[in-house]
Amino acid sequence: MSATAVEGVLRVEKGHAEPEEVAAITAVLLACAATRAAAGPDERPHKAGWRSRVFQAPHSWRG
Repeated sequence: MSATAVEGVLRVEKGHAEPEEVAAITAVLLACAATRAAAGPDERPHKAGWRSRVFQAPHSWRG
């Protein structure tokens, strides 16, 4: 990729990022994306274990 092709993919909002820092965050983001892609589409997100449907407070707004 040329420098003009990369322009606009990542943007530093405040301060200055050295090329090494941009490379490091790009590697982390690509690793996260690869992990999600490897999980497959049929894997559902887990529900919160703390959410109980057994008891619902009488003043609850989840009615």
